[in-house]
Amino acid sequence: MQLTARDRIQIFTPPSHILGLLNILTALQTGLWVRLHRRFDIDAMLHHIQADRITVEMAVAPMALAMASHPQLDRYDLSSLRFIMWGATPVSRSVAETVTRRTGVGWVPAYGTTELPVIACNPLGGRDSTLSGGPCRGCGSCGVVAKRGTGRARCSRGDSGVLRVADGRLPAVRGDAASVLRRLVSDRDVGYLDSGGWLRITDRCKDMIKVRGFQVAPAEIEAVLHSHPAVKDCAVFGVPDGVNGEAVVAAVATHAPVEASELTGRVAARLASYKRPSRVVFVPDIPRLPSGKVLRRVLKERYGCTSDG
Repeated sequence: MQLTARDRIQIFTPPSHILGLLNILTALQTGLWVRLHRRFDIDAMLHHIQADRITVEMAVAPMALAMASHPQLDRYDLSSLRFIMWGATPVSRSVAETVTRRTGVGWVPAYGTTELPVIACNPLGGRDSTLSGGPCRGCGSCGVVAKRGTGRARCSRGDSGVLRVADGRLPAVRGDAASVLRRLVSDRDVGYLDSGGWLRITDRCKDMIKVRGFQVAPAEIEAVLHSHPAVKDCAVFGVPDGVNGEAVVAAVATHAPVEASELTGRVAARLASYKRPSRVVFVPDIPRLPSGKVLRRVLKERYGCTSDG
């Protein structure tokens, strides 16, 4: 990130969450200027970027959504920003591109966990705002993708699997594939390495939906829904289904009226047929933690399922 004492940031995520704590520790390490906020407010965020000449903005999904949909975003002077860094929750390509188009500011994605705050990070000037970083590229750790359900072999490039992580400073781990994987940390997220060796995060293991034996990533469907201009926010989850195992349900908050059939048709036109939501529920807002993570359990409880599956 090339942060120095000349940088200025503001923090909206709570210090009790790893992202908020990491940002505070980063400020202590680099000596950069920091403003702490009690809670997120989009107008306060934009005002202080302009007034305090913030150079790096840290954002999670709700912040990105609020920026993309803010009617007066273009009126704020955000020229001091070098980039917007996002993590903790996925920001869809359409939302990221909308913010960049309206502000001229690019994105730097980072991926990590509570135990390993930064596993991978896109380098400045990275080729794609949706990438989560290349293995061993300036982040001190490397990612290994293991076959889902086997724990015995790596996935081929392009195949999704459970991510496993090792400290890049340790000597090479010796042994057969099974013994090596047992000694690596599994972060319980699903992703894959693309043809260039870049890490792409698909979703969290526990959030995956099983439809007719197929694994469905909610984030993939959410990205398609977010691309519709009427959609303000959305979350996808699974509910028990006697025929298919689980059914895909989309909870959607909108800016303007839109038919459920238009949204499901949009998904069907872009993704495999089994990923099409069987039901769309229109809601006033999507329940999220302060970190931005969707409370899928709350959605399931409201719509007839009390288990996270």
